[in-house]
Amino acid sequence: MTLSVDIRKKLGKFTLDVRFETAGGILALLGASGSGKSMTLKCIAGIETPDEGRIELDGLTLFDSEKRVNLPTRERKVGYLFQHYALFPNMTALENVMAAVSGSKAEKRRIAEERLKSMYLLDSKDKYPAQISGGQQQRVALARMLVREPNIIMLDEPLSALDSYLKWQLEMELVDIFRGFDKPVVYVTHNRNEVYRVSDDVCVLENGASEPVVSTHELFLAPRTLAAALISGCKNFSRARRTGPRSVFAVDWGVELVTEAPVPGDVQYLGVRSHAIKAVGAELNRAGKPADAASGDPGNRGAANAPLPATNVLSCRVGKVVREMFSVIAMVRPEESEPASDFARIRVKMINDKWAALGEPVPPGRIHIRIDPAEILLLK
Repeated sequence: MTLSVDIRKKLGKFTLDVRFETAGGILALLGASGSGKSMTLKCIAGIETPDEGRIELDGLTLFDSEKRVNLPTRERKVGYLFQHYALFPNMTALENVMAAVSGSKAEKRRIAEERLKSMYLLDSKDKYPAQISGGQQQRVALARMLVREPNIIMLDEPLSALDSYLKWQLEMELVDIFRGFDKPVVYVTHNRNEVYRVSDDVCVLENGASEPVVSTHELFLAPRTLAAALISGCKNFSRARRTGPRSVFAVDWGVELVTEAPVPGDVQYLGVRSHAIKAVGAELNRAGKPADAASGDPGNRGAANAPLPATNVLSCRVGKVVREMFSVIAMVRPEESEPASDFARIRVKMINDKWAALGEPVPPGRIHIRIDPAEILLLK
């Protein structure tokens, strides 16, 4: 069963321009708030109408602007779980689910109780939404959605309103439900960690525009664009210029880097994840403190300063050090970087012991970092 979406919709200064296709599994729509994720779901469900384009589900045309087709929501067989569940507050859990079932009262009750039992909610069937937890409310909403036997499940930030422990529990339950549903699932979120754990494929949305669908593995391992790398959690970027088949000049860092992957001619940016940057030395003065920037006295280079590797080593000034429980984040600036560049700072993360081995440099100390050629992301 395939869902195909190709739509445009203008809302004031904002334009939704989305194209994607999924033939099953879990597709995540990933993007920042206001990127058009929820509006895309509403267009698929028939709650909002695109200005132009086409939406097709399992060969059935849900919307086609050229042919003037726009099926009512009730005829689309779409299961849509809203962010806040939209349960009827004056109905019990059982009654909420029964409201979605056709047939005699006895048949409705039988089907609703079976679905609530599968969600481990039978003991709460006579309770009202206000009398059960947020997680239980969500499962009631899911049960109500599934008894309709939809051809697609769509979920809009389903875990955003829950505390971290409950979120983890429900995420695992949701995945079990999704894996037993052999039709498309579209999962909207701005949480990249959820995407990594839950989805099979990802479509990144930025300012209303969609990027090509890629596997979740590809998004995190080898994103193709600056927007995709940003949304996947990469923190370090520089404008880039190709200088050779496997070399690139990082404009904002003022250094040429060797890459493992071939450099495309249209490369515009490079990215490096914080964990892929290794601190390989720190210059200390004779008192065991970072060398003074004015005097340039390298003095005693400390135990961590073995001979430096030959490639991709940057000499940087430490700008800020943030300590976490088990790690240290150092914000550093390459000494050849552009002074006014927003991309010039580099975020380096390492465990506490590694930082201690460097002599724990403090601003404005100098450290040497190395960027692994295999970890450089080449981006448009």
